[in-house]
Amino acid sequence: MSTARPSIDRLVDAGDVELALVERGEGPLVVVLHGFPDSVWSMVPLCETLAAAGFRAVAPAMRGYGPSSLPPGRSTTLLELAGDVLAIADALGEEELMVVGHDWGAGTAHTVATLAPHRVRRIVMAGLPHAHTVLTKPSAKQLWRSRYMLQFQVPGLPERIIRRDGLRWIDDLVRRWSPGWDPTPDQLATIRSGLEGQGRLSAALGYYRGIPRTIADAEARRIALGRVPVPTLVVRGLADACMGAEKFDDLEDRFPGGLRVASLPGVGHHMHVEAPGPFAELVLEHLTAA
Repeated sequence: MSTARPSIDRLVDAGDVELALVERGEGPLVVVLHGFPDSVWSMVPLCETLAAAGFRAVAPAMRGYGPSSLPPGRSTTLLELAGDVLAIADALGEEELMVVGHDWGAGTAHTVATLAPHRVRRIVMAGLPHAHTVLTKPSAKQLWRSRYMLQFQVPGLPERIIRRDGLRWIDDLVRRWSPGWDPTPDQLATIRSGLEGQGRLSAALGYYRGIPRTIADAEARRIALGRVPVPTLVVRGLADACMGAEKFDDLEDRFPGGLRVASLPGVGHHMHVEAPGPFAELVLEHLTAA
């Protein structure tokens, strides 16, 4: 089965990194953000759907993921990721934008909405309720699901384990987080492609290693864990074994700008790939709402 990837359409200078973008369509700007472990290529079908509906959809390879450049430090914060989104909008000459994000992309979406609410019209968050909920309302079951986040804090060791057998660990993680999904070899290759190459895996793990920096810095913590003042759609997979469906209950306090929580039965963490049609329908319904 072919694993050919579309070409990158644009490079954007975000200061300390250069971001590679896939761009589709014309119209209101929608920035589409992938998470871990994933790549920009998983987001291309959604960008094409958005473009067909009259949007200008751009998806970056998130900082450190191929083919974007590697960041200079060991760790990355949500505030830095939010800054990348605004840098993309600036480079494209767009004052207003909407953001659709999965996993770390979802955390970035709510952070940029809190950082620049005057620019962000709407956001969609998939697979993450809110960073505040994850960090401040732990349960024993979710702590067990999220044990990898603590394991990733160890310098060097996670990289050695994950690199074994050609990133097979990533394939196993994808299957574990989406237990009802049987991904094809091409789908798995697409997901892990952003992690291939020197320094890529460490850069991706650096998002997790940046969590203590965010918590320790009062201003970064205020923004990254703040309440979201723009209309938000949160999408959960009811079979998600990474972020339990129960973590998406009682979120209204974090989203004073308006919240809808939508559920995809039988769908796991990688909903944008597992159920691309139903997921895209939810996204379009939210982005086009009056």
